Amino acid sequence: MDEGEGSEDEKGNEKQLTSEEVYEEILLNCFRYLDFDSLQDAETLTLREYKIRMKAYRLKRIDREYDMHLQAWLNHQVTATKESGKKQVPVFKKFKNFYDYEARVNEVKKPTEVKLTQQMKRLANLAVGANGKGGEDG
Repeated sequence: MDEGEGSEDEKGNEKQLTSEEVYEEILLNCFRYLDFDSLQDAETLTLREYKIRMKAYRLKRIDREYDMHLQAWLNHQVTATKESGKKQVPVFKKFKNFYDYEARVNEVKKPTEVKLTQQMKRLANLAVGANGKGGEDG
């Protein structure tokens, strides 16, 4: 069920939920999917925040599905072989040929230069002014 909008009866016909049923569904979702520990926290949640949190939860699920499928793909790739003469040999002789951990870490660690557009500069100056800082002089 998607955030308590409606449900189907035994015959597959759409039935409209009462406001009490929707409210209970929202509370259950808070505990089941959103890791709420307190009924009070769930009850003070705004509808907008609830919808955003549920969307985030669904996106996290997709991220986990992606990771599982990537793992399955990598499990297949690591066992890849190629023909060398008349025999099959592994494509990856060492783990580092399959995944270079150090190179990946260095990609994150090396400083990246962000090119500021004119719009980004204008927005930064507006933010400085709005925050009461003295611009470039102060």
